[in-house]
Amino acid sequence: MPRVIFHLDMDAFYASVEQRDNPSLWGRPVIVGSPPDKRGVVSAASYEARKFGVRSAMPSRTAHRICPAGVFIRPRMDAYRTESHAIMGLLTKFGGAVEQVSVDEAYLDMSHRFAAFDPEAVMALGREIKGLIRSERRLPASIGIGGNKLLAKIASDHGKPDGLFCITEEEKVAFLRPLQTSAIHGVGKVTAEALAKAGLLTIGDLQDYRGELRALVGSYAPILRRYAMGEDDRALEYDGEVKSVSAEETFERDTDDRRVLVPALKDQARELAEKLGKERLAARTVQIKVRYSDFKTLTRQASVEDPVESAGDIYAIACSILRRKRLVDRPLRLLGLGVSGLVPPSTQMVLPL
Repeated sequence: MPRVIFHLDMDAFYASVEQRDNPSLWGRPVIVGSPPDKRGVVSAASYEARKFGVRSAMPSRTAHRICPAGVFIRPRMDAYRTESHAIMGLLTKFGGAVEQVSVDEAYLDMSHRFAAFDPEAVMALGREIKGLIRSERRLPASIGIGGNKLLAKIASDHGKPDGLFCITEEEKVAFLRPLQTSAIHGVGKVTAEALAKAGLLTIGDLQDYRGELRALVGSYAPILRRYAMGEDDRALEYDGEVKSVSAEETFERDTDDRRVLVPALKDQARELAEKLGKERLAARTVQIKVRYSDFKTLTRQASVEDPVESAGDIYAIACSILRRKRLVDRPLRLLGLGVSGLVPPSTQMVLPL
């Protein structure tokens, strides 16, 4: 039985939800995030706004400068999570195992439906899935299809927005050749720069490279070689849960004042504890995120043997990370807190705030 993997990516998800819920926003450059008169960043941008160069994580003031007609809307995370839950529920109707990667992204293993990887048949199912999401949730989605997770993800990126694209086994090597190395899962900015210095700019360059790749990317080398040929044996993770939750705050003025940072961190710990409580989860890892005035961003984390779920426990670990890593050695523009390694809760000692 061949593997047939679908990758669903909801197009400009937050912005699309806002446009659906407020029809007056259709066709307008919607920017979800902090308002431009505040110090904050863009969470999501509609495709109308992206035409102006607006991107996620861009400072809101910059977004307003390059897109003055943009409509800024504060995020409604509860609404997006509710919508995500409904969409994932629709995917389960097709009978395949679902791996939810984030609030707006998932893999669907439909191998059981096909005796062979028939492009026409898998594309027909892709149209059916897109049609159901469009009719039931009134939202656009892009779907990529391939024989593994790597190809399915690249296919969905290729077809955006509101696209449907399939990469077959026969064409995968040739299709990958002209793509940038950053299209490969696991090739981030640092790895892409290391490869570029060696003259490896495209996946085709990787396919043809006969040098010692380990000298450039270390232990990732054998995996990268397989990915460059379109080979990926990663299994789907079927628990269907988002892997982490987080909160952050961008300050009006850069600060290292404990009277500002402590209340912000406590509020974030309470927010995370509330989210964990609603989902009946606990966390094995706590992560701190800081951003300085020059936009340099650092993340540091600590893992614990006994999962934590209370605001007090999360806050205490966060304070420990800040102290041990000496992250507040100059004023902060942003402070964030996150938890991951989510598992069912156990009885914990609650530390009061």
